[in-house]
Amino acid sequence: MGAILGHLKPESVFNHFEEICKYPRPSKQEEKIAAYVESVGKRNNLETVKDAFGNIVIKKPATPGFENRKTVVLQSHIDMVCEKNRGVEHDFDNDPIQPYIDGEWIKAKGTTLGADNGIGVAAALAVVEDKNLKHGPLEFLFTLDEETGLTGASSLDTTILSADILLNMDSEEEGSLYIGCSGGKTTKAQFTFDAEVVPAYSVAYEVKVLGLTGGHSGLEIQTGFANAIKLLNRLLWHSTKHHTLRIAKIDGGNKHNAIPREAFATVTVPQSHEADFLAFVTEFNKIVKDECSTKDPNVFVSAENCNLPEAVMDIKTHLNLIDTLYALPHGVLKMSPDIEGLVETSTNLAIVETVGNNVNLVTSQRSSVASEIKDSVDMVTSVFYLAQAKVTHGDGYPGWKPNIHSEILILFKDSYKKLFGKEPEVKAIHAGLECGIIGEKYPGMDMISFGPTMFGVHSPDERLKHDTVAPFYQLLTEVLENIPSK
Repeated sequence: MGAILGHLKPESVFNHFEEICKYPRPSKQEEKIAAYVESVGKRNNLETVKDAFGNIVIKKPATPGFENRKTVVLQSHIDMVCEKNRGVEHDFDNDPIQPYIDGEWIKAKGTTLGADNGIGVAAALAVVEDKNLKHGPLEFLFTLDEETGLTGASSLDTTILSADILLNMDSEEEGSLYIGCSGGKTTKAQFTFDAEVVPAYSVAYEVKVLGLTGGHSGLEIQTGFANAIKLLNRLLWHSTKHHTLRIAKIDGGNKHNAIPREAFATVTVPQSHEADFLAFVTEFNKIVKDECSTKDPNVFVSAENCNLPEAVMDIKTHLNLIDTLYALPHGVLKMSPDIEGLVETSTNLAIVETVGNNVNLVTSQRSSVASEIKDSVDMVTSVFYLAQAKVTHGDGYPGWKPNIHSEILILFKDSYKKLFGKEPEVKAIHAGLECGIIGEKYPGMDMISFGPTMFGVHSPDERLKHDTVAPFYQLLTEVLENIPSK
């Protein structure tokens, strides 16, 4: 039994989840957690295979008498977003996640929890080991590298599965059934600057924007959470115009699918403008606190004296950069006209980083409408072109078109009402689920996505509402026992 979570119900799920927390699992470095997942299949004497990319499939034969049922694949991804609070000592390549219980929530000490999608993995492994559950033929698909572009699903072997139905367990709201998702694409820009001598009679400061909530750039883009890069750039833009500020270095955000929580810049200002600059930083901190008081009450903007940098960015690139950061759209571009409350199209200004003499920007566009993905990508690209930046694009991933007549949806709705006496909500999600990609590789597969309740995923505020795991797992097992015949 897990020392921290093992007393929670269902024990089999929480024991696996606590064990999963022990294994480092950054995207593209899933070797240790993959070995654990494989070991569960093998110790249960089940066929366990990997495709060329490393995606894992465990196959469990049907319970006697259930052999004629449709084959179901339970799918989840084994990597996690690795974010930590500033000042927290944690090596995601080697250190275990440290879960703890805080009232009705499970959280991690100073880092992301990895319930996205560790709790889905744990539920799948619990079914792998369940000797009492009656079910048809089952397959368990554990994909790699979902969080940096769904590349595990994109590289999935097209012959490794035989299932008719896919249950994706990567949603984050108990009582909601997801039948569609957005597609997406990243748009990147690179500014190359000449290093110039620091102007004479200058002083240097590190400007910081800290304390923002951040969060998932799809699921929480409509919440009004502030973007640290945008806030930092407002200060830099104003201070360039009024205090002759020069940028030596700028960094903020570090995940394409997360709203930036922190941003930093090393800058210089003339000694003659120092007092005015510091007065503006103090004023701007008050302005930002007032603007963000509801959604980001802990925001804090400061400027701390530091050593003079070796050089500053040439002024032409400096101006192009701050104008671009100001002009770039961020947030919701369009709400769905068909599904109330659903974001249809959005864009996220995700990362700015200084590497040598380059400043790299990463943005991410999402939409459930393919033509609107292209439109939003073109919009962002046009801003970069105006600044004469070098532009590149990611491969992107497809959306998943809802099917309200889906057979598995009807079974889930009936099962949920039978178990809990109420109707579940049927939704689409403004995030990239692997269903769209897998559906392209296995045409005709009936799919649905569901999960327990989580908030703050992709940030150190990530938390799992532990009393929603039991109904999530109960629904899963009820559905598996009632899968229709072929």
